[in-house]
Amino acid sequence: MSKKFIATHWGTYVQKGKGNNLKINYWTKDKNPTKFGLDFLNAAQDNLRITQPYIRKGWLEKNKTKRGQDKFIPVSWEMALSIASDELLKVKKKYGNKSIYAGSYGWASAGRFHHAKSQLNRFFNLFGGFSFSTQSYSYAAAQTLLPHIIGKDIYGLLDDHTSWNALSKNTELIVMFGGMPLKNSQVSAGGVGTHTTKEGLKKCIKNRVKFINISPLKTDAPSFVSAKQIFIRPNTDTALMLSLAYLLIINNTYDKKFISKYTFGFDEFKKYVLGNNKNEPCTPRWASKITGISEKGISDLYKIIIRKKTLISMSWSLQRASHGEQPLWMGITLASMLGHIGSASGGFGFGYSAVNSTGDSFNKIKWPSLPQSKNKVTSFIPVARITDMLNNPGGKFIYNGKKRKYPNIKLIYWAGGNPFHHHQDLNKLVKAWQKPETIIVNEIWWNAQARHADIIFPTCTSLEKNDIMLNPRDPTIIASRKVIKNFGQSKSDFEIFSSLSKKLGFGKKFTKGYNEKQWLNSLWNEARAEGKKNKINLPSFKSFWNKGFFKIPTLNKNNIMFEDFINDPIGNKLNTSSGKIEIVSKVIKSFKLKDCKKHPYWFEPYEWIGNKKRFNLHLISNQPEFKLHGQLDNAFLSKLNKIKNREPLIINPIDAKKRKLKNNDLVEVYNQRGRMLAGIRISNKVMEGVVVVSTGSWFSPYKKEKIEAHGNPNVLTGDIPTSSFSQAPTSNTTLVEVKKISEDYKNLKTLIYDFSHLELN
Repeated sequence: MSKKFIATHWGTYVQKGKGNNLKINYWTKDKNPTKFGLDFLNAAQDNLRITQPYIRKGWLEKNKTKRGQDKFIPVSWEMALSIASDELLKVKKKYGNKSIYAGSYGWASAGRFHHAKSQLNRFFNLFGGFSFSTQSYSYAAAQTLLPHIIGKDIYGLLDDHTSWNALSKNTELIVMFGGMPLKNSQVSAGGVGTHTTKEGLKKCIKNRVKFINISPLKTDAPSFVSAKQIFIRPNTDTALMLSLAYLLIINNTYDKKFISKYTFGFDEFKKYVLGNNKNEPCTPRWASKITGISEKGISDLYKIIIRKKTLISMSWSLQRASHGEQPLWMGITLASMLGHIGSASGGFGFGYSAVNSTGDSFNKIKWPSLPQSKNKVTSFIPVARITDMLNNPGGKFIYNGKKRKYPNIKLIYWAGGNPFHHHQDLNKLVKAWQKPETIIVNEIWWNAQARHADIIFPTCTSLEKNDIMLNPRDPTIIASRKVIKNFGQSKSDFEIFSSLSKKLGFGKKFTKGYNEKQWLNSLWNEARAEGKKNKINLPSFKSFWNKGFFKIPTLNKNNIMFEDFINDPIGNKLNTSSGKIEIVSKVIKSFKLKDCKKHPYWFEPYEWIGNKKRFNLHLISNQPEFKLHGQLDNAFLSKLNKIKNREPLIINPIDAKKRKLKNNDLVEVYNQRGRMLAGIRISNKVMEGVVVVSTGSWFSPYKKEKIEAHGNPNVLTGDIPTSSFSQAPTSNTTLVEVKKISEDYKNLKTLIYDFSHLELN
């Protein structure tokens, strides 16, 4: 028997030893493995695992005890399944399927079969349908905007990115708005075979490509690229780009041929930039006041981008902010004015180093997935509007130019993902979370999602399941093997939904009579057929399972984004209303929205450093280095990085001195939305006026003290949409203040490590 492989969103690992000597090792083919993945085993076996089904006492006894503040009663699987199926039938009969909201997120499993969202969707579609969400918290504004201005959805754009090989040989300068933090590229939805982003960047350095990092954080650029650092006030990238457009226009240095042939609406946009629409012209002086960058700094940046073959790179974080559509739209407009789109000598990128494999060159195949049947319910919400939905049943909202209504949700079922990690303004969410009649979850650990549920089904980790990693955006296929027994009484989502569907009368439809192994065989046979269409011969399932992996060959041809369109703009026109890159969008113009105009536009954020009132520091809640979102927050490396069990808050020395703070001090971070505890880490790599707390700490609210004790920044972030156009989240638009904690809080424990607060019977 060959090695047993374990596929995860943060990398591929191999089993070493058995039983009590079992360990997880790096896969030798991965030159840049993710360190925190070695902690998966201890996190999967710690005392925070949910060992059997539980039901909230207050829900069972029909009293008014609040979710998140109640006891849980252990019950048998048979009892839990019977109660849950009865509740599902009752809600369906009384209110209809539209009243059921089934939530999930794609990061639950890297396997194609045990993908939680697919299992959840299949179950509820066969049950008659459910209200659902669209978009992703990661790039919701982009998902809504991109089809209008470049005719591609986010996934098509990611697949089409110019390859590192081509960039490294032809591009001279990469201007990074928001940087390219390598910690983000540790992960990829659908799983990672080998990590390649660092190697791509090294190719650029070897060929003398220069980098500029425009960000409030110096660490947003890997140190080895030796990027020139330009500190910028958060949420002001659009203003900087507009001032660069102004200089390109008044100096007559923009690419007029490219603009004329490949874009639509430039003349209207030009009027705005020059101040001919009763607005202030977008001069360097105007932008300097907004961004904090000197006029000379803006002028110097302009001079270098017109001399060099330049790529405009934008991080996903830019559009998770107030009016987040604008920096992405403006970045594409700026790249159009420079004229390198469609060639290897520049253009734009949206997601280099956001996840692994963006910029790799391989055949991206649409592999088969678990069939999900059809949802008969058409009611949906933009993903970040869940609190609004619960607070305003039947209320109207606008999304992508259309008027819609929020469904009246009576039951929530969540499997995979955790709204108490993803969502903003968690104190507001907790109140809204009390409104549904019933909340059911499939959950691994005693995290906030479990503690705010009514019925809990314990589910198992990827270490306890057999699966196939078939990621269309990764060239490695992995046979992911079960390496430990199911923890306690935990079951897979497939087993849970199989049991529920049997009780509800559609068990055979859900399973097709297949067990786990038969489903994997079926998916593999479909994959082999798909592979043949793409001239890739996959081995037999037995051969693949024994070897453990299959590598899709690298393409000899380097990909260049929009090359076909540039070569033949008539024959290969874009899927936009004009067939071109839309600097002005006729469709968005027709929506007549006040908060998203017909072309890129500077909107003042709803709170920002340029208009401080009570709170003087801008909080950035970026992706963590030692975990994936909230996954493995309970693991060794994540806990090692904490300060007295709290997430670190990175602060500039000047700001720390003003507040008399020292390294490792415990502080209270607060604003009008909430309060949390954190530990101080002083660094000159964050600009003055900005603090950073990475996401992922498990939400630990204390009612009596009205404070979050573990360092979850989403008690501070605003549940306010980017605009009425995309309704996307704005976690990166947050002002806070920081002060040393009082004596009252020094011994305050975090709930996730304190089972006396869980009060299990």
